[in-house]
Amino acid sequence: MHPPLHSVCAADTSVQSLLSDGTVLRLYPFGEARQQEVYPYAVWQIVGGQPENYLGDRPDVDSFTTQVDVYGRTWASARAVANALQAAIEEVAYVTGYNGEMRDPDTKSFRVSFSAEWMTDR
Repeated sequence: MHPPLHSVCAADTSVQSLLSDGTVLRLYPFGEARQQEVYPYAVWQIVGGQPENYLGDRPDVDSFTTQVDVYGRTWASARAVANALQAAIEEVAYVTGYNGEMRDPDTKSFRVSFSAEWMTDR
């Protein structure tokens, strides 16, 4: 009942090379990244979704909209990770929006954000 975002991205060698030290993949559900996380890293969350409802049967597919936010010490690192995540996700889902880029005034980290739409079999 959730999109396979983490497993899809964890299986991608480009994502691994940018977000892993060989033991931990720095791709977290929203709110799970550590306070002093190593950069770059990414977080994701479900921002919407719905079952595919039918008149005579239970739904067999759920759709989800996810938001992915990538944080880096530089624009280049944040964009490189966002590009790798987007390429991995586009193998199985649709990127549906670019949510902007910003620099956090407190941490000085750079953020790149995008959304993806998933259709997940139950």
